[in-house]
Amino acid sequence: MNQLLTRDVVISALARDLQVGWRTLWKAIEGPLQERLKEISDQASVEALGLDEHVWRHSGPHKNRMITGVVDHTRPKRGKDGKTKPFARLLDVQVGRSGAVAEDWLASQGKEFASKIRIAAIDPYRGLCQRDLSDPERGGHGRRHLPRDKAGQSGPGRGRRRVQQDTLGRRGHAKDPLYRARRLLLTGANHLTEKMATKLDALLQEGDPNWEVTITWTVYQKLIDAYQQPDSHDMVTLIDALKDCPIPEVARLGRTLKSWKREILAYWHTDRSNAGPTEAINNVIETTRRIARGFRNFENYRLRILASASGQRPYRQPPKPVRKGQPNHAE
Repeated sequence: MNQLLTRDVVISALARDLQVGWRTLWKAIEGPLQERLKEISDQASVEALGLDEHVWRHSGPHKNRMITGVVDHTRPKRGKDGKTKPFARLLDVQVGRSGAVAEDWLASQGKEFASKIRIAAIDPYRGLCQRDLSDPERGGHGRRHLPRDKAGQSGPGRGRRRVQQDTLGRRGHAKDPLYRARRLLLTGANHLTEKMATKLDALLQEGDPNWEVTITWTVYQKLIDAYQQPDSHDMVTLIDALKDCPIPEVARLGRTLKSWKREILAYWHTDRSNAGPTEAINNVIETTRRIARGFRNFENYRLRILASASGQRPYRQPPKPVRKGQPNHAE
């Protein structure tokens, strides 16, 4: 059981090591694993949640393929015993992808649990946020929904493909300038070396005659920069400026930002809370599913990913603070 909580390992591999069958091993550890997960759940300290959906299986009825994961986003605090709660851990998963699923799960935890939740970080999907997760009766007066923005990142890619079709009448080939620039267009300006910046500029001058891809990439960089500012002034200015842009990809980004303006600006009112911890947990879940070659039983899948993403693994623990004069072996 400890191996499932601390390592990336599959039941079949453990069964082979112990020279027993898969069902024999799973029957022996399923009950104790459930009890262990209840012991380490510690939901009393949860103040922020992350909601995201993913496909857990690619066959069977479509309605049963999507599940919604609930992640603890509460920032770590060091207790009296000197131990720190792990940052980002999976609390539960439920079948379905809708606001009703999240609402029912929250209701099942009780009003005391719901009254402590201040922040809900979600995908920009109205199905999850338009329900009454902020119902005052559930204690949600101060709750803020924080969407994870992907529209800005996808803009340069869409613009590049469209301009490629407009100028050459076909998809990009390996030697085409815009195709060669596809990776650089997804790189932040502050991460471009002088050589990379010179190459990107040359490729855009050759393959972007009307500056449409260049402008879209510039807007993407402004969006990145706006998130780095101490206040939301630059973001508000950017959202207001994009609505009348004639470039389709920029206009689409402007409409998305405008429709989610209130949720996006909440980023600066919630100590820069975002959906990054949820994505970290999704990576752990995907690793578990990949090494197991998929799952057929949802309850087994749920138990396995709860064990994997419970925050008990050494690399999921926050680093210990280094005292003055003490060598930092992590450097």
